[in-house]
Amino acid sequence: MATSNSSLPDNVDEIGNLRGDALLVNFAGPTRTETDSLGSAEVPAEAYWGIHTLRALENFPISRRPISVFPELIYAYAQVKLAAARANTQLGDLEPDKAAIIEQVCQEILQGKLHDQFVVGVIQGGAGTSTNMNINEVIANRGLELMGYAKGQYEHLHPIDDVNRSQSTNDTYPTSVKVALATSVQTLLTELSDLRDAFSDKSVEFAHILKIGRTQLQDAVPMTLGQEFHGFATTLGEDLERLRETIPLLCEVNLGATAIGTGITADPRYADAVVRHLAEETRLPITGAPDLIEATSDAGGFMTFSGVLKRSAIKLSKICNDLRLLSSGPQAGLGEINLPARQAGSSIMPGKVNPVIPEVVNQIAFAVAGTDVTVTMAAEGGQLQLNAFEPVIAYSLLTNITWMANGCRTLRVNCVEGITANVEHLESIVSSSVGVITGLIPLIGYQEAARIAKEALHSKRSVAELVVEAGLMTEAEVTDALSISKLARD
Repeated sequence: MATSNSSLPDNVDEIGNLRGDALLVNFAGPTRTETDSLGSAEVPAEAYWGIHTLRALENFPISRRPISVFPELIYAYAQVKLAAARANTQLGDLEPDKAAIIEQVCQEILQGKLHDQFVVGVIQGGAGTSTNMNINEVIANRGLELMGYAKGQYEHLHPIDDVNRSQSTNDTYPTSVKVALATSVQTLLTELSDLRDAFSDKSVEFAHILKIGRTQLQDAVPMTLGQEFHGFATTLGEDLERLRETIPLLCEVNLGATAIGTGITADPRYADAVVRHLAEETRLPITGAPDLIEATSDAGGFMTFSGVLKRSAIKLSKICNDLRLLSSGPQAGLGEINLPARQAGSSIMPGKVNPVIPEVVNQIAFAVAGTDVTVTMAAEGGQLQLNAFEPVIAYSLLTNITWMANGCRTLRVNCVEGITANVEHLESIVSSSVGVITGLIPLIGYQEAARIAKEALHSKRSVAELVVEAGLMTEAEVTDALSISKLARD
């Protein structure tokens, strides 16, 4: 099976990106003639894609990223086409020999083959029609090759009449996107779980280290560094649960709706059959939407998923802000923890090391928050029986999942696991802090505590010394009251 990039046009690079600013596609080498409702055009003879994909390459040199950059989407679409072939055969609407060939090609795609043939740009007009047709044409032409025919001899296996039987872009595209999201989010869940565990491990390591907490960047009351890191772990654990809760929402699909939800051109039994086959193939809890007309026009599930991703990204970014603050310095900042040195931080200041890993995660969060607005506007932009803007939704969400999973991994491996505490510095801060006086309020009262705090700040003497000197408590009582177990309630 030929899968080399020799079938790509001259102005398309090795992963399908259009080179330069060309708006037209030019080819070198032998071609074959294909025809659609607009007329005839020349397609590279060795390409598994056809005229509909060619039109998309001409029309949408936008993102410079082909759909193959999201292999999860290609796998999901192959599973949808496989499920459709099985359902159509079961209902007597597709010859078994054709269905067998379609399934064989889909299995090849699921093995990672032919992915260089999915070349249409991820951003495209037409509600995903170009993606659907790219899939249909590749399956048909590879199927023809397996049957002993030349590419383009569609009278033997047709991309629409056979591969796309009982289907429409309007039900296969959103279904494939949802399956891709439900599959790829598993990687994010794994990385987020591992990151949570890394923070949890640090909370145990730092459990005995007392520090001063801060509110509004001002000194507050004592806590342990372990408690601070345990809080990070807890908030990530909450996001794990929120993300898991979105999976059933993603698994409710409109497959079988065809054009607008009425199921026109499909056997009335087809929707139930194809959903069942897709659930078996994907091993996901796939269910059919109760109202296919509503489901075909509504993008609310994508909005909900995007919102949960944004929530997780923003909370992760807040944690990274804290890590940057806590490690600021090393001499003129807080300097409570040390982040692993990953690279030289300046081309002009010798010895400077920056918190580059938290910084990159911050930037991921900014992007996720921005694309959440994109998803929201795309969902709002739907009209009547269809939302035409699901390609930008797919691009945004699949990108966000990838970036967030990668961000969680690099934050864990290149930062969190190597964090150390500046124990002596923290002990010095706590010993001279007036914040510990709060722990003595139940014993000496608020008024006396406020007076002692003011005096400690003015005289630079310790709270413990002044409390004993004032005869409010004995030295042993103060020592006990200001212990880690009493101050941090840990």
